[in-house]
Amino acid sequence: MDKQLLEKNARELVSPGRGILAADESNGTMSNRLEAVGIKPSPEARRAYRANLFSTEGYESAISGVILFDETIRQSMDNGKPITQELSERGVLPGIKVDTGAKELANHEGEKITEGLDGLRERCTEYFALGARFAKWRAVIRIGDGIPSSACLYTNAHALARYSAICQEQGLVPIIEPEVLMDGDHDATVCFDVTSSILAATFTECEEQGVHIPGALLKPNMIIAGKDCEDQVSREEVARMTVECLTKNVPHALPGIVFLSGGQSDEDATAHLNLMNKMGVEHPWQLSYSYGRALQADALRKWSENAEDSDISSCSAFLHRAKMNSLARSGDWSEDLEG
Repeated sequence: MDKQLLEKNARELVSPGRGILAADESNGTMSNRLEAVGIKPSPEARRAYRANLFSTEGYESAISGVILFDETIRQSMDNGKPITQELSERGVLPGIKVDTGAKELANHEGEKITEGLDGLRERCTEYFALGARFAKWRAVIRIGDGIPSSACLYTNAHALARYSAICQEQGLVPIIEPEVLMDGDHDATVCFDVTSSILAATFTECEEQGVHIPGALLKPNMIIAGKDCEDQVSREEVARMTVECLTKNVPHALPGIVFLSGGQSDEDATAHLNLMNKMGVEHPWQLSYSYGRALQADALRKWSENAEDSDISSCSAFLHRAKMNSLARSGDWSEDLEG
């Protein structure tokens, strides 16, 4: 494990004014999104859409890294240049999704365990050779009647720690993503308690397994009530509760936290991050973003249009959302800038 390299790359990913683009949708998910905007899905369509994003002029001022899927990390830009080379030449670190998806947790109906540890060391070796410098593994925690169980929390925390240790051994900064889903009618207090439990369990396991915390990043959900809950808290309360939860459960040696958008609207995801960074306190870690749909949704819609300038308008939409979130890194975003 090269601790210095891991720390350097982790700090780079959360450098001031920058965050991560999550472009690691599986082939199935990306195909569904293309179909939803009227595009026939194919490997070439997925490549062309992502290559268009990565050709956007100036986005590197707001994007420090891009999480890729296995198909994408092997693809090239329109000019034949490997995508990982295009990113690296812009000063953007290529990353890679390394889990193989969430499957049913045996004997625990309605709960999931993320798989992919078998062969992970060999995959990480290959991905590093292809240009990746960080990785992502997503655990899925659902709130419901009697869940999450302690078995669900422990097994996912254990897998996240094992993944992290293997990635660091192979030179990849692990992004640790224990996502508490917004599905359900639970209130924000329940989300706070469940998020606290999975974070505490995950970092306990990371300590047990020797994960080098200064060379890792956390990708958590924000503290938000379930989408079917009648009692939705304000943006200010989301920010306050999220920071309180993180302060209680995340090691201060961690260099940064890169939030997932998790079903929030584009603007809500930006506003919540902005409020956290606008607080009159100095957080022990950088608070940044690792957004997928919250950076891409408008860009994908515009790219699907048949107008001659659809590529240009798509890049403009992506650049706008990237710049809005870049401003939120320092608490300088406002709704007036949305135009």
